[in-house]
Amino acid sequence: MLLTTGQAADELGCAITTFRRLVHASLLPGLSRRGVRVMIPLDTVQALATRRRAPLEQLDATEIAVLRVDAARPAPEPDRPWIGFAATLTPDDLLKALRGSWRCDPVSVAAGGVLPVTLSGYVVAVLTGLQAWEKNSTGRHTFSRARLAGYVTDLATPRITLTSRTDGDQHLAESLLGTRLPSDSGGAIAYVTTHTTG
Repeated sequence: MLLTTGQAADELGCAITTFRRLVHASLLPGLSRRGVRVMIPLDTVQALATRRRAPLEQLDATEIAVLRVDAARPAPEPDRPWIGFAATLTPDDLLKALRGSWRCDPVSVAAGGVLPVTLSGYVVAVLTGLQAWEKNSTGRHTFSRARLAGYVTDLATPRITLTSRTDGDQHLAESLLGTRLPSDSGGAIAYVTTHTTG
């Protein structure tokens, strides 16, 4: 059975624009077209609906930052071709597209030790190596030494690609990628409590 994007959004309880971000980011398998309509397999939507929540309680920090992105589009800066997320980007382009520049509290971002990247509330990439940053003239921060620990290429399965050779990075990526991580923020960076006491 195939659903329209509107029907799929209804099944997931989200706005149609929220669901379309997943389509535009090339994260959903088995899509087909009927005229101008994109059709999504019901089992893909059901897999998204039953995705587990991110196991934040396993993290050492009491609070982490979450980077909320849109589907990739051409970047306005000359030092990177893209901004945002797409499963079709190379790891190098994806890292450039995700590592800055944002209005944030860089000390809090670094203290969390990990930066989950979410698209429509799902963790699609994980950044680590956040200990150093630069601030530009507009007050935005870039984490130039950030590492891409891994990313998702198929959100329904989910299928992940690990890109860091560091054991800690791989563990974080494996535990977070493809999970649901809702967050609220007026900007790109949100702060989420992990409910960790230590």
